[in-house]
Amino acid sequence: MSITVDKEKCTGCGLCEKACPFGAIKIVEKIAVIGDECTLCGACVDQCNLKAISLQRKKLKDVDLSQYQDVWIVAEIKDGKVRNVSFELLGKAIELADELMQDPCVLLIGNNVTKFTQDFSNRGAKKIYIAENEDLKDYHTETYSSVITGIISKYKPNIVLYPATISGRDLAPRIAATLELGLTADCTGLSIKDGLLLQTRPAFGGNIMADIICPITRPQMATVRPNVMEMASANDNENTKIIEIPVNVDLQGLKIKTKEIISASSSECGIPVCEADIIVSGGRGVGCQENFKILEDLANVLKGAVGASRAAVDLGWIPKSQQVGQSGTTVSPRIYIACGISGTIQHLVGMKSSDIIIAINKDPEAPIFNVANYGIVGDLCEVVPLLTEALKKRLSEN
Repeated sequence: MSITVDKEKCTGCGLCEKACPFGAIKIVEKIAVIGDECTLCGACVDQCNLKAISLQRKKLKDVDLSQYQDVWIVAEIKDGKVRNVSFELLGKAIELADELMQDPCVLLIGNNVTKFTQDFSNRGAKKIYIAENEDLKDYHTETYSSVITGIISKYKPNIVLYPATISGRDLAPRIAATLELGLTADCTGLSIKDGLLLQTRPAFGGNIMADIICPITRPQMATVRPNVMEMASANDNENTKIIEIPVNVDLQGLKIKTKEIISASSSECGIPVCEADIIVSGGRGVGCQENFKILEDLANVLKGAVGASRAAVDLGWIPKSQQVGQSGTTVSPRIYIACGISGTIQHLVGMKSSDIIIAINKDPEAPIFNVANYGIVGDLCEVVPLLTEALKKRLSEN
């Protein structure tokens, strides 16, 4: 791989110098000079309006796959906390790394993320790479992808796993495109077969499971659905190697700027469906948008979250962020209360791992009753308020 500057085109404008996350570019006599710190992340190429910088990556047949080692996860930090999916990814990374006789590693990127190193160390990470900068406080595709692309190019992991969250689904494809790699999205299963990462994901509406491998590119990359892997168990550990990677971020060059971040939640507890222990979910049988208030009241009493089937989302009754199912979020709460949901295979894929499933539906033949632990045949507009009041009374007595 090589990067070159066309001196005839370069005007020394300095955009590439500001864009480089690793401080590898200096303007010398109005010409960009690229130093040894360059990780070939490509951020400067994207910023150069004059096309004066070109990056040539090795052809697939010229790549020595043996130099790629270890199983990495890209941790996600949100609202000052590690998202549970990060620990789920680490649990799977440890399993895969053990089979490959390599190390499970964590990449922490953001602002003030060093404080989370012990959390991952105690859960089995052998190496933790830290890319910390004040301007990485908020997620931006351009900054995060440039930094991670550079780190991957420099340290050459064998496998990189991302959470299939809003940010992860945005980030991973950009990195894959930049590095010209394969990427399997929304995996529900990962294993090792003949030394390769076997990536399993639902296809054709969940009717079949597809197994995918990337035999000729490295790293092998996948996004993994939350709530489908076991979290790494916590134990004291002091043997983790910490690698701090200095990065520089220039937000002035961003093509897209964030003006305001608004968190939407339908419950007083503000719990997203992917992290809730109790979910009250509604489908087409709820009848209208106003009736979702009935489900919200129950969710608030239970300190849970409100979910929905795709039908309710398509009708505009509830935001897409609260959709549970094949094309929404996969959840595994302790209790899942399905109200007015028929139980199509696409919805069941997203909630069947719930510990206890309670179904409320007027149709006694609804498929949801086939997977439910408890079923109530009746009008949810009558049943749910009675349930809410009974729970309020029981909780007040306690």
